[in-house]
Amino acid sequence: MSMAHILLGLLNGQALHGYELKHSHDQRIPGAKPLAYGQVYSTLKRLVRDDLAVEVGRERSGGPDRTTYEVTERGHQAVRDWLATVEPPAPYLSNVLMAKVVVTLLVSDEHTARHHLAAQRAAHLARMRELTEFKIAANASLADLLAADLAIAHLDADLRWMQTTTERITELRLEVHA
Repeated sequence: MSMAHILLGLLNGQALHGYELKHSHDQRIPGAKPLAYGQVYSTLKRLVRDDLAVEVGRERSGGPDRTTYEVTERGHQAVRDWLATVEPPAPYLSNVLMAKVVVTLLVSDEHTARHHLAAQRAAHLARMRELTEFKIAANASLADLLAADLAIAHLDADLRWMQTTTERITELRLEVHA
């Protein structure tokens, strides 16, 4: 994910300062890790340096100066190009769950690995219930609902992986210790 392209997209059609941009990101892309202000401002500096955005004003309202930015034509083209690019499926997965299963089998036994997977499964199911209740009860925006759907789909995939791993734990232990 390119944070620069996301910020350029959020600036599309409106001039914003960093504070507004951070809040726009956090509101419009729910479920994403909230941006740190430092990340926003350092990205804005790079966008200006690369002629993808320009400073269009400064204001002061009781605090530090607030610089307002907007996208240049080159920035608009960069966003269009980014959006038109198909993201390749990740060739490698880096997953803490997989690493924990392997390490558990290295330092302990199958029973402990199964116990850890069962505890993780319970946590995943609890989170899925929370997200489902949120979707039913909340007066959420469509973006919030889509973010919840995405999280539920990822949790479901993890649950299916945990089931398969639990079924193969004996074989995996033999392979880990080979």
